[in-house]
Amino acid sequence: MSAAATPNGRPASGRPGSTWHDDGVTAPLTPPDNQPPEEPQHPEAAPTGHGSAAEHGGLLGPEAGRELREAALIALGVAVSGVLLGVLWNWLAPHVPLIADTRNVYLKNTEGEEAIGADGTFVLLSLGFGVLTTAAVFLFRRRGGIPLVVALVLGGLLGAALGWLTGMWLGPTADVVAHAKQAGPGVTFDGPLRLQAKGALLAWPIAAMLTQLALTGLFGPRDPEPEVPDWSGHDDGRYDAEARPDGPHGQEPPPAG
Repeated sequence: MSAAATPNGRPASGRPGSTWHDDGVTAPLTPPDNQPPEEPQHPEAAPTGHGSAAEHGGLLGPEAGRELREAALIALGVAVSGVLLGVLWNWLAPHVPLIADTRNVYLKNTEGEEAIGADGTFVLLSLGFGVLTTAAVFLFRRRGGIPLVVALVLGGLLGAALGWLTGMWLGPTADVVAHAKQAGPGVTFDGPLRLQAKGALLAWPIAAMLTQLALTGLFGPRDPEPEVPDWSGHDDGRYDAEARPDGPHGQEPPPAG
């Protein structure tokens, strides 16, 4: 066994004693048993990236989850208040007077505006409910956000629909023929309470959205103003590389002359 040499007769480069050569065969001097063990690779191990969803509190986070739960409760509460809208609509809206003979049912006042009055009463009540419910929610939760606005709009739409159905259910029966037979010929009776313009159902959610935006803009929390940087050049304790005696790059300045 001889020391390794290159074809030019010079010793092989590298650390001495690290390899040996025998007829062109090179092998490490350190036996395989003394090699440091390699760490086993686990192909099923998940890569570490930016962390799992559990490390960050789920896909939405605790704050977003809490806002969604509050929005769902607000939408449900606003929608349930539509029952009161139906009660008030049936009580305050003018009813259409009808009269019947032995064969047909007629309008008692052919030029009456009771049907238009019923629609107008529903719209006014819906606007009032939209403003009141939104103001109550704003006092309970003094901040806005997309989930809250969506909850108010969706709850207002469901509340208007529930009020419409409740008012018709509490009003006179929709079976006009049976009601006319029960009243008798020539006797005036009230017709069913109906909503002619279905677009009136949008009055509540529109009023809720506008009221929420107005209250948030007037009384909502304000974002802190950003700090203005100081460009006056006074020393505020920061490290100035240009002021170093050895120059900006850590090198000694050349001697003068």
